[in-house]
Amino acid sequence: MSVFIIAEAGVNHNGSIDLARKMIDIATKSGVDAIKFQTFNAKDLASIDAPMANYQKNTSSKYSSHFEMLRNLEIGQEFHRKLLEHCHKNKIKFISSPFDSKSVKLLSSFDIDIYKIPSGEITNYPLLQMIGSFNKEIILSTGMANNKEIQEAIDLLCSSGTQKEKISLLHCTSVYPTPFKEVNLNCIKKMKEDFNLNTGFSDHTIGIEASIAAVSIGATIIEKHFTTDKNLPGPDHKISLDEHELSSLVCSIRNIESALGINLKGPTISEKETMLVARKSIVALKKIKIGDIFNDENIGAKRPGDGISPMKIKDFYGKKSNRNYFVDEKIDSI
Repeated sequence: MSVFIIAEAGVNHNGSIDLARKMIDIATKSGVDAIKFQTFNAKDLASIDAPMANYQKNTSSKYSSHFEMLRNLEIGQEFHRKLLEHCHKNKIKFISSPFDSKSVKLLSSFDIDIYKIPSGEITNYPLLQMIGSFNKEIILSTGMANNKEIQEAIDLLCSSGTQKEKISLLHCTSVYPTPFKEVNLNCIKKMKEDFNLNTGFSDHTIGIEASIAAVSIGATIIEKHFTTDKNLPGPDHKISLDEHELSSLVCSIRNIESALGINLKGPTISEKETMLVARKSIVALKKIKIGDIFNDENIGAKRPGDGISPMKIKDFYGKKSNRNYFVDEKIDSI
């Protein structure tokens, strides 16, 4: 199964449909499988006096509050319709993370295929119950969560109507950007073992190394923020990949998953050609006459490897040659 790569547009459209369309074009060109946005109603998501995170203060200083920032980044039904149309035109899958019940209802009105549940909503009982009732594909981010909370969310989704095999988990660290010492990629393997579910990685680090490493240890979904310009105002632009980095990420992931191959050691098709050149055969080290006794002085191993393997050389020692051999001629029988 190919790694499912999600380009996280998030709120990097800055409320502009033109910028959002441009992001869809960039994501399509990069070769990702899906582009993901965020669907929320500011008044249902945060209270008026909700504090801004430190990284938001540093990147969104033009907003006086967390609520004001959200209000300026929320997108309505018509905006969503245009996004879906442009994704359909570009033949790229549309995904969005809903943060409240109205947003879930909005997305359900478009009959989307995949629901992405963000880390902050993993303990939101009503939202999980509502999404679970649709029996759609679900990608559940697990930032800040422990195993007990993850299991409770899975159980609720399933009891609400979703088949367990339709749920995928994303390991992530909900810090923006995430220091490498807090990435803990080994969680991917452990989560796959603990929950027996398809498991991937939502990457909030700077750069693409962590995502590539995640694929190498078994992540089957990669989600990564991107932007058209890291210098644009907004909470996530600075930690996001630019257009060229996004393309490099996709190329690297495809190369890595190809390089992982199959769980079986043996010569590849190309190696079978190399074997003829790199391996050796049993050959005559000097002229050998009929009746001569084979020993370590008159037979040995030399390239190419299209004759009898030197692993069988002891079978010849002490035996009589049944014909004449020239120097370097391959020994073909006893």
